[in-house]
Parts: sequence; structure tokens; C-alpha cells
Amino acid sequence: MNLKLVMHATPVTAVPAKSRSACADRASAPSRCAMLQVSCRGGAASCSSPSTTGSLHKRFELGRMGGQRLEQRLAVRRGQHVVTTRALFANPGSPTAKATVPQPPYNVVITGSTKGIGRALAEEFLRSGDRVVICSRSEERVMAAVAELAAQYGEDKVKGVAVDVALPGQARVLADFAASQLGRVDMWINNAGTNGYRYGPMADSTDEELQQIVGTNVLGVMLCCKEAIRVMKAQGSHGHIFNMDGAGADGNATPRFAAYGATKRSLAQLGKSLSAELGILGIRNVAIHNLSPGMVTTELLMTGANTPTAKFFINCLAEPATDVAAYLVPLIRAVPNSSVNPLTGSLSATYIRFLTQSKALQQIAARVLTGARKSRYVPEDA
Repeated sequence: MNLKLVMHATPVTAVPAKSRSACADRASAPSRCAMLQVSCRGGAASCSSPSTTGSLHKRFELGRMGGQRLEQRLAVRRGQHVVTTRALFANPGSPTAKATVPQPPYNVVITGSTKGIGRALAEEFLRSGDRVVICSRSEERVMAAVAELAAQYGEDKVKGVAVDVALPGQARVLADFAASQLGRVDMWINNAGTNGYRYGPMADSTDEELQQIVGTNVLGVMLCCKEAIRVMKAQGSHGHIFNMDGAGADGNATPRFAAYGATKRSLAQLGKSLSAELGILGIRNVAIHNLSPGMVTTELLMTGANTPTAKFFINCLAEPATDVAAYLVPLIRAVPNSSVNPLTGSLSATYIRFLTQSKALQQIAARVLTGARKSRYVPEDA
């Protein structure tokens, strides 16, 4: 794949209408904003485009807002495009400006990690030699998971605590436990999420079901981010927080699990806002990232495999949690070193995706044309 990067300054009035809205929305922005044009030439896999030939042109704006300089860059990893956004602040006197970059083995906290993708991530980190703190609302499940993992990887490698991250004070319990057991927290993955294990019209949901979904998926993430930032700010090294998105994060409709989709849509905005706040506060040793695992064959997903459409997409696009974790963890572990700006010490926020648009389109096309993956997990003719 050939990449051509062209930097040039363009008056806002000269930007085409479709590209002008982002600049026009910034009332406090200057009258000029620099434009970065990225031209990617290659096939669908290399350009994340459904087109198999031609060029993909993307424009990213660089500007100044509120005393900060926003920069976006294109990173290519394993044939996919990962767009990272870096907020740079001229604050060399910040107490966190000289924070050290953590080196492996890493200390990792994963919420909702006694089963599903959370458990698979924990095992993959442990397999890589890292130390992990797991948690769940069920003390019984936490104890069982810790015993199983400790038997395989060592008692000093895995610790666990029972908390409900949606409840006030519980995220603080988790953060303090992790700090006491690990000494420092290099990575915190907000994986805990739920749709109430129920698929159907939101109008038929109970108030309690909706409260649980929003409480876990949004408030729980907020509380955990708050406490993770507190712990990481106080330590002498960089800390990275990863928020796990899901169906609906891209803004597309999620019928039968509307509340879940709405909560996942909020996480990208939360991450951007927290990144901006960290910059304003001069906290340069903490970064907020997003993880997108795609469709994972967990109990949460398979509960909804009861309609022809759901069966089609689950069979076509879903992957086992172990496969997803094996793909994501090496990319996550690369972030501490790859996200540091060597000139300023600032950290970049990364969005790591397992199921890219091009990959999904390729698998759907293969299914339609050849029948690949039909009834892979659930029978479609039943």
C-alpha cells in the first residue's frame, strides 16, 4: 500500500461544503485550519474500503481550540486503519510531564472479567506474562476464576475482587484494591457491560432492566474512568484506560437492544471529552482509548440468536472470545510505547477495532456468494 501525505493550509471559506462543517462549527476557532490529506492506494484490506481499486481520500482537520492543538494521524496495523487523535498542550511544567513509559510485564485491570471476552482478555494478558486484577459482581465467580487462573499462571499473577461498578463507591474499591495489589496500574479495561440478557422492543423493558443497562454500561464506565484517572495520575508512570464499545457505537440502529446500542454510542464521546479534560488539567500521563471487539460468541450475544436475521449475522461475523482476545491484546500491549509523542511526552488516544468495515463486507459477500459460515454457530434453517 502506498501512502501519500499532503499538508497544506486552507482558508475555511475555500474548503468544499462537505468538508467545511467541522470548521464552521468551531465558533472560537481561527479563520484558518490546516488540512491533512491522506491518499491510500490499494485493495479493500489495506484501505478499509469496500472498493477493490482506486484511491481512498480522507481529510482530517488540524486546528486550535481552547489553547490546545489537535492532531490526527493515520496508523496502519495488521492491514487495518486505526485513526488516533492526539491532544498536545504546551505545559512542560506539568507534574506528569516526566512520567515514565511502563514496560512489560504490565499491570492490568479488567472489569467484568470472570467470563466472556473479559475472561478471554485476562487469560491472554496472563499468557503474555502480565499481572491482572479481575472483578465481577459475584464473589463466587471471582473466587472461582482467580483459583483457576492462579493454578495455571501463578498466585502472584492474578488477583480478584467482587464489585458492582455501577454502584457509588465500588469503582473506588476496585481502584484501591488494584493499586495495593499491583503497585501501579498500567492499563484499565472497562469491559463490564450488559443488555439485560434480553432482546426485544425497549417499550417492553422494565424500568429496572433499563436502569441496569445504563448503570453498568455508562455510569459504571464513568465511575471507573474517574477512579482509574485518580490512581494513574498519582503514579510515576503512564496509564492507559480502554473503554469497550459494542453494537450501536457507530450510530447505526440496534433494534431489539436499543438501550444497549445507545449506551455504547456514548462511549466515544465520553473518551473525547475526558481526553480534552485531561489536557486542560495538565494530566499528561493518562490516555483514554476505545476497543471494538466486533461480534463475540458470548452468552450476551448468543441470547439474541433467535431470529433469521440475527442468526445470519452471528454466523457470518461473530468470532470466539479467545480469537478476539488473541488479536486485541498484542495491539493493546503495544499502546504504551506507540502512543507517546517523543517531542512533547503527550499521549495519543487510539481506537482499536477487531471487525473493520472492509472485513465485515468481505465476510458478508463470501456468505452470500458461496454460503461460507452458514449455520456456523446456530442452525439457520431451523
